[in-house]
Amino acid sequence: MKYVLGIQTGHDAAASLVVDGKIVADVAEERLTRVKNDSSFPLNAIAYCLDFAGITTEDLDAIALPNEYLHPSVQVFFDISDKQLPKEKRSIQSKLKGKVLQYVMNTKRTDTVLPLYQKPLKISPTCQIILVDHHKAHAGSAYYTSGLNEERVLVVTMDGIGDSSSVTIWKGEANHLEALRSWGGEASLGWFYSNCTEALGWRHGSDEWKTMGLAPYGKTHPGALDGFHPVFKDGELVTPHEYINGGAWLDHSAYHYHFDDAYSLEPIAMRLGREDFSAEAQRVFQEQTSEIILPWLERVNTRHLCVAGGAFLNVKSNQDIWNSGKLDTQWIYPNPGDAGLAVGAALCVYYEALPDHKHELLHDAYFGPSFSNEEIQLILDQRGLEYEFVENPSSVAAQDLADNKILGWFQGRMESGPRALGNRSILMSPLRNENKDIINRCVKYREAFRPFCPSMLYEKSTDYLINSRDERFMVTSFAVREDKKAKIPAVVHVDGTARPQMVKHSYNPRYYDLIKAFGDITGEYVILNTSFNVKGEPVVCHPREAIRCFFDTGLDVLILGNYKLTKPRAPQL
Repeated sequence: MKYVLGIQTGHDAAASLVVDGKIVADVAEERLTRVKNDSSFPLNAIAYCLDFAGITTEDLDAIALPNEYLHPSVQVFFDISDKQLPKEKRSIQSKLKGKVLQYVMNTKRTDTVLPLYQKPLKISPTCQIILVDHHKAHAGSAYYTSGLNEERVLVVTMDGIGDSSSVTIWKGEANHLEALRSWGGEASLGWFYSNCTEALGWRHGSDEWKTMGLAPYGKTHPGALDGFHPVFKDGELVTPHEYINGGAWLDHSAYHYHFDDAYSLEPIAMRLGREDFSAEAQRVFQEQTSEIILPWLERVNTRHLCVAGGAFLNVKSNQDIWNSGKLDTQWIYPNPGDAGLAVGAALCVYYEALPDHKHELLHDAYFGPSFSNEEIQLILDQRGLEYEFVENPSSVAAQDLADNKILGWFQGRMESGPRALGNRSILMSPLRNENKDIINRCVKYREAFRPFCPSMLYEKSTDYLINSRDERFMVTSFAVREDKKAKIPAVVHVDGTARPQMVKHSYNPRYYDLIKAFGDITGEYVILNTSFNVKGEPVVCHPREAIRCFFDTGLDVLILGNYKLTKPRAPQL
């Protein structure tokens, strides 16, 4: 088995290509269609993955799907023979009965018929169509990218729900995953946190980071949210919670979810105040997550933890687990939400077919499209834009940042996952506290409380952070050293923490050189980094999207490859 294509259908649709056990291409459909959380069939993402590898669908050895059932769209868009249908397809009606109908919004059959100009994709008669349980795909994305082959590892997945599970526990050892325990919707902490997010007027399944970002501004109120969440104790579910009247609104190919708990939570949020309500929701989530993970570490007898699922985008909870002192390894797959399921399913299929092939630690997440200088120059010329060619973009950008300009930075292959990691980023100096307000107001057009992340040189990280570990993907926060808080105030949150990206030269030399040059000028080897987009839009993928964002926001400078564009004046506050 050589080529495995992973396809996530439904919420956060995506495609990934694994070749000889390694991820070579991975992209969410939203980056190519510009529809946030796009849930349409990921034709564009599939095309990119195949084009990058120089193959067609007829070269595939397997197609991996992170579901227990065969989504109807797969048979529409692929020319699949009856002999290639997985067994689960033949019992789909039984799998759609009962509570699963409430939980899985994208299982309904459609009347989709392809027009003449969209032919079904042909596959080889020997290509296998393999279904992988939703949470097993999450577990695979974490375990098979951890580099932990021989060590005994606890693997935990948590999200709203997928394939009737919301929390699952696994043991990883000898390149194999063993299921230990799982709970259904009655145990969903993800749904609890999302209901709290909806009660604050934000979008369930998309805006939970707003709740997390607001939480440090408030005070906790233990007991205020009792009865709205499941309760775990010593690794077991002791008080299930019934989530009733679940539904969804499909808006422009993106789902907006809802449960009736949000109606009751809204007046509590008004009574406590938004900040205190967020703080209590965060406290409950951290407490309950610890009650699941820490006891299972002891049961499995390990100090190595791998996690995935959208719940593990909660960086404060991840910090809480790390600070327990019970871990030597904490590996959080950098694309832990549903867009990462395509990778997880493909890795599960490959390593279950070839269990003797050892997996490697994932060093970076640059698996998306890239554009050459020639392509960029053509796009600039077609638009009649003035620009200059710069021999050393890193040095030029560092001086602009030292001059406190706001910079759009577009380089190399686009990142997979929700975080900008220095290839599709908006950058600014962290040295002035007001800079976070400038970017929120004049560039991102979002709430003032939203924090920003620091990108720092890997070897300098201990100069800035307390009790930190290797963190290259912005998925855990750490306390900032007292003597550095006033030096880099724009990237220190109100609770004294930061969510860092530690940059190594070998993984992103141009970005590393930028940070180093900025540090050589200012004395601080840290820059403010946020995703290259505005509120409510996907991160930019194509140069034309970067150009549009540049001229429609308060960015001062745009560097695309080796080409620099500037504006005549700074944004006005």
